Amino acid sequence: MADEEEGKGYRWETEYERTWEAIQEDESGLLQPSVLDFVHRAKRKQMLAKKNVRLGMMRHLYVVVDFSESMSEPDLKPTRLICTLKMLELFVEEFFDQNPISNVGVISTCNKRAQKICELAGNAGKVVEALQASKTQVPSGEPSLQNSLELAAEVLRHLPVHTSREVLVIMGSLTTCDPGNIHTTIETMRKCNIRCSVVGLAAEVHVCCKLTKTTGGMYNVILDENHFKDVLFQHAIPPPVTGNAESSLIRMGFPYHRTETEGKPSLCFCHLDSQNPSDGLSKGGYFCPQCNGKYCSLPVECKVCGLTLVSAPHLARSYHHLFALEPFDEVPRDSLPTDTPVICFSCQLSISDKHVYRCVKCKEDFCLECDLFIHDSLHTCPGCASRLPPPEAPS
Repeated sequence: MADEEEGKGYRWETEYERTWEAIQEDESGLLQPSVLDFVHRAKRKQMLAKKNVRLGMMRHLYVVVDFSESMSEPDLKPTRLICTLKMLELFVEEFFDQNPISNVGVISTCNKRAQKICELAGNAGKVVEALQASKTQVPSGEPSLQNSLELAAEVLRHLPVHTSREVLVIMGSLTTCDPGNIHTTIETMRKCNIRCSVVGLAAEVHVCCKLTKTTGGMYNVILDENHFKDVLFQHAIPPPVTGNAESSLIRMGFPYHRTETEGKPSLCFCHLDSQNPSDGLSKGGYFCPQCNGKYCSLPVECKVCGLTLVSAPHLARSYHHLFALEPFDEVPRDSLPTDTPVICFSCQLSISDKHVYRCVKCKEDFCLECDLFIHDSLHTCPGCASRLPPPEAPS
């Protein structure tokens, strides 16, 4: 018996066992995993905790990835490092979808050192390309949390006060090899208003716990791949703005766009440092309204005049962070009339759940799935949006 268990490997490397115990019969006689309902309830609880909280629109985030020898462990398939890089590719896409006028950079740490994989960039494709190129790197040595934080702070401390400064550390090692007192670095991060969060792949580490508590970040230790994704995607949502954060007006420009059939071939400012001379040479592009500088994609900060160049959809997608949709009221199903079925206003299906979720303004009822979709993705109540405004009184 013991020999058979040794051949199977570690218990935590196997998939869930006895999954049938998590399946129960619902009111209509169907079998469904109760775990899914627990996940939905947890998401709604997390959404209610953020009620009436002011969120930031412009974020600057450095992701620190552990490339040490511990990231070669196979408890996440195929290895911790490959799984982390794949998760980060999905995270970057989600991050820029939620925060279109923000920037992300990537830092790797191994062999007691830290180096930048990708500078702060507002283009998801550039960051994903850098992550994909890092998959060939072999994990080695020990990480250095202090060097990683100081490398990120060199850039973040000089950013404007109206933007959020954040560091997200993904750490698989239980140790860190630092050249000095890391507690001094942690205090520096706090003074610079840099919010540090940690996602642990192995177990809780005391210095990481101290880092997150001091800087106001979050610390999570994952259970499996699915939990890893849920924890990681929590950081795509903007954090609450600190009480001492300043509100200020930001000059932004809306560049005009030229297609390939217009104008003459010219080189864009995005590819001035490119090794390939043909990169960035085209007729089309986005042109700064102030200095006429050309760029391939938006959003971007003009390298000539410093103007932030955005498009109207970018601002529209960031608008809901300033004025978030209020959480729906949870109404017991038993308190509603039983003679007529309760229909979800969004999906138009009968609500068989024990609770109904009602908009506080239009009083329309929604099911749990639509409630989560509206608050996570749509950010607009379908009931309120479908109502016509009252006619104006004749003057």
